[in-house]
Amino acid sequence: MRRFRYCSSSLCVVGLTFVLVFWSSLGFDSLLELPRSGTAKTRLRTKRVLSVRDFGAKGDGISNDTQALINAWDTACSSPERTAVVVPADSSCLVHPIYLGGPCRSKVTLLIAGTIVAPTDPEAWYGLNTRKWLYIHNVNHLTIEGGGTIDGKGQKWWARSCKVNPANPCRHAPRALTFHKCNSLRVKDLTVVNSQQMHMAFTNCIRVSVSNIKLLAPSSSPNTDAIHISSSRGVQVTDSTFMTGDDCISLVGNSSEISIRNIVCGPGHGISIGSLGKGSSWSQVSDVTVDGASLSNTKNGVRIKTWQGGAGFVSRVTFQNMTMKNVNNPIIIDQYYCDSRRPCLNQTSAVKVENVSFIDIRGTSAKEEAIKFACSNSMPCEGLYLKDIRLLSSKGKRTRSFCWEAYGSISGVVYPPVIIFPRDGFIKKPGLSESYSLR
Repeated sequence: MRRFRYCSSSLCVVGLTFVLVFWSSLGFDSLLELPRSGTAKTRLRTKRVLSVRDFGAKGDGISNDTQALINAWDTACSSPERTAVVVPADSSCLVHPIYLGGPCRSKVTLLIAGTIVAPTDPEAWYGLNTRKWLYIHNVNHLTIEGGGTIDGKGQKWWARSCKVNPANPCRHAPRALTFHKCNSLRVKDLTVVNSQQMHMAFTNCIRVSVSNIKLLAPSSSPNTDAIHISSSRGVQVTDSTFMTGDDCISLVGNSSEISIRNIVCGPGHGISIGSLGKGSSWSQVSDVTVDGASLSNTKNGVRIKTWQGGAGFVSRVTFQNMTMKNVNNPIIIDQYYCDSRRPCLNQTSAVKVENVSFIDIRGTSAKEEAIKFACSNSMPCEGLYLKDIRLLSSKGKRTRSFCWEAYGSISGVVYPPVIIFPRDGFIKKPGLSESYSLR
């Protein structure tokens, strides 16, 4: 069995190795409390522990430790026993673009107690897929934890972005952590900073739990979504903090059964469903709950955005128990979304938006228009429900609402007042733009 190199003295190494070998020989799991960069400890239940240092990692932040991580992963993935790959707390491992694939023979834990850092120079991706850095594919029953840090070193990528300088060509930048076709995935007790683009992306994944994480980047960083969910089902995000330059959470096509609870967001662009329907595409998002969120100084609060010309639906969505502080667009549905240098043509088809609830949302709006429902003429928003909404101006001015082709019901006190009607065919276009001053 490989030695587990956490202790500085040879006596500690030998003693720990003896304990692991003896415990394993009795047929029991190892139950270790491993040091981490945070204040808490990680209780790791596994039968085998592999340190990246045992595979040649220097951990000095300068030497290329990519192959050491690959070799440790391959050994763990091929093992019939539950295995942990450990980045020790006193290590900073420089890792170039990497592919960690499955399926694995047993459950695997990637315990990041130290730091994994990206190359600072984008040329490290020359000839490679520039959308990927740490790419994990087709792995079931994976846990990533440890209290450590993943540093995307995105500063040079941001400087090249066309969103920072329109004279630059628009090119893809890597996502820090990409999970593709993963099943029964847990990510917890982790910090990801300065991602080149998205911090954490889930595509075609089932049963995902994300908890107690921090995803951080400057407010000026372009396209740095904290969490991006696409074509996935059964995703839970809880007890986490997002400070970034784009959406704190973005949720796009063909995703369902999404639960987001107790998060802090800001700066950033808020919590977004969409954009959906771009290029006349078909998308569906359903059964989404956001329960307990604090947003401050964000570009948006909760938003649903769709392109004209698309198809599909957004249905059974609840936003509740939320506080807003100086948020530009606290509540917004925009079925005329257009993120293009050229004007978007008017089209009749649209992604259907229905059965969306906004409950107990309070705080301040940085803009006068605190609530906006800009829905499609041909595919109106239906089944909207508002209850106990209080959004005042952060500048002591008036707040107002705007509704177009929005139908539903209201309960409790809603400020600024919103007029939406039952969908009975009597009133065709309840357009409204009113102002209210709340003292």
